[in-house]
Amino acid sequence: MNDFNWRKAGEDPDYRFTLANERTFLAWVRTALAILAAGVLLDQFSKNFASEVVVFTIAVGLCMLAATLFVVAYVHWRNVELAMRLNKTLPQSPVLGVVSVAGMIASITLVALLIVS
Repeated sequence: MNDFNWRKAGEDPDYRFTLANERTFLAWVRTALAILAAGVLLDQFSKNFASEVVVFTIAVGLCMLAATLFVVAYVHWRNVELAMRLNKTLPQSPVLGVVSVAGMIASITLVALLIVS
């Protein structure tokens, strides 16, 4: 189903479920914005924190994670909305685990850099 016709599929779900799905989407977007801000701040204000290459690599990784989350947030929102319209089981997303692991790796790396510096 292309990106325009799915909105007409099935029946309109209860508006409360649609709004709950939208709130979840917005929570993912807020998370992506926070990760993006962390990457930009790390790049701009942490030049003495570690070598520029390390800081830049971590900052780019955080920004790429944020960009990925923006896309995943939309795709997940769309898939849940479509499942509700077609009265199907709601889809699960493996992204939560990936975000958790990426956040853990970034945190451990930054803690190690703080200890070393």
